[in-house]
Amino acid sequence: SSSSGDAALRDRQARILSRGLPKQKPIEGVKQVVVVASGKGGVGKSTTAVNIALALAANDSTKEVGLLDADIYGPSIPKMMNLKGNPELTPKNLMRPLKNYGIACMSMGFLIEETAPVVWRGLMVMSAVEKLLRQVDWGQLDYLVIDMPPGTGDVQLSVSQNIPISGAVIVSTPQDVALLDARKGAEMFRKVHVPVLGLVQNMSVFQCPKCKHETHIFGADGVRDLAKTLGLDILGDVPLHVNIRETCDSGQPVVISQPQSDAAKAYLKIAMEILRRLPVPPA
Repeated sequence: SSSSGDAALRDRQARILSRGLPKQKPIEGVKQVVVVASGKGGVGKSTTAVNIALALAANDSTKEVGLLDADIYGPSIPKMMNLKGNPELTPKNLMRPLKNYGIACMSMGFLIEETAPVVWRGLMVMSAVEKLLRQVDWGQLDYLVIDMPPGTGDVQLSVSQNIPISGAVIVSTPQDVALLDARKGAEMFRKVHVPVLGLVQNMSVFQCPKCKHETHIFGADGVRDLAKTLGLDILGDVPLHVNIRETCDSGQPVVISQPQSDAAKAYLKIAMEILRRLPVPPA
């Protein structure tokens, strides 16, 4: 009958698909991986990833936190974390992460000249991602935060399918154009069975430093509306503030350099919300 034929076809497709997917293998020494992603570039994803990593460490000084920059074409973690130089190699030929502010960091930016463009095709990019995932000696980490490149392409799929991910955080501004792509990002993670912990509404409001008047430059509550549509939580709002940009540009992120500021408190709250939603790690 046609129904049994359909069932057999579906079964065969499922078997082929399962064969085609790589087996997920944990990163040695890493208990939990949190990816920070956005559909669109320019929404402050890397700034958010850096400050979330620092906030996770600030929330609990007993926890070891790492930060992996998976943006091969536009690595920005070295500048934001004030790190330069090439990683040393261990006797096992693994790269040792560079460390600042107590955070172990690895980035393509440590392996190429600062001004050199990465003019690579997809296969070379995937090979670089594989090296950053598998050929780094992270020691023992409680949390590894991965700053993903914008979009929903090869790198996102490869990372999602190769390593177990505890949760994804989607960053967006409230602008309609950014929200369209943020939605695609959230749907992609759902398709590859990565739990989406929630959304961060970045650059949510600008307060004039002189008169304190608040302006919603990118619109108000767009990310909140998207979260409702997708049945997701809002992890927090981060204001559009010159200090956030200046501190990251100078390699002194706001969570470290101005821990009492409203901006730092926003990131600390987001980190707490992430921790509340993460599964309990294995002992």
